[in-house]
Amino acid sequence: MAHKGKRYKAALAKIDRDDFYSIEAAVTILKENAKTKFDETIEVAMNLGVDPRHADQMVRGTVSLPHGTGKSLRVAVFAKDAKADEARAAGADLVGAEDLAEQIQAGQMNFDRCIATPDMMGVVGRLGKVLGPKGLMPNPKLGTVTMNVAEAIQAAKAGQIEFRVEKQGIIHAGVGKASFSAAQLQENIAAFVSAIQHAKPTGAKGTYVKKISVTSTMGPGLKLDLSTL
Repeated sequence: MAHKGKRYKAALAKIDRDDFYSIEAAVTILKENAKTKFDETIEVAMNLGVDPRHADQMVRGTVSLPHGTGKSLRVAVFAKDAKADEARAAGADLVGAEDLAEQIQAGQMNFDRCIATPDMMGVVGRLGKVLGPKGLMPNPKLGTVTMNVAEAIQAAKAGQIEFRVEKQGIIHAGVGKASFSAAQLQENIAAFVSAIQHAKPTGAKGTYVKKISVTSTMGPGLKLDLSTL
């Protein structure tokens, strides 16, 4: 069993693990308990009534959080010529073609989002076994295979996040920092939950959203009252 520190135990003593909190109350408690020296990430986890082993029950997509994530994303772009220049001008951190593919094959993957123009997918496709497991493979459904690279880069830098349900039906993401205002966190959480609700797959039966919880990096989780969202 993992050791629980004094700070965690003190935070745990302030909450009822069996209770369901309004989004306002949960955010207030999370901010009060985030007393570490670093700016803790606020995370949302949702338990969905889906089995992602079936294609018609997969939940995947993107959402642009109103107030960003508080994290500076590094973006890599596969593009050539004019599109490469466009990517650099838009603030891409890494831009290339075969040379970028070679860097990635060599284990140099210092980026959080990967974007590619359609004509570069022949090169990117060879990196599937490297990028895929890390969730970095460009995908047209997620807007990361596009000719409008500037827009995709700006969206990523502004706080767009990708989400994908795990095998157990859990989907989670960081939706801000403890230093955000309560209103900013509430709006980001609501935007994330709304995106998941709108991404309900056709094959989902019964209760779609079973449970939602929020937590900070070093704090205990709180169950949310769905009606307050």
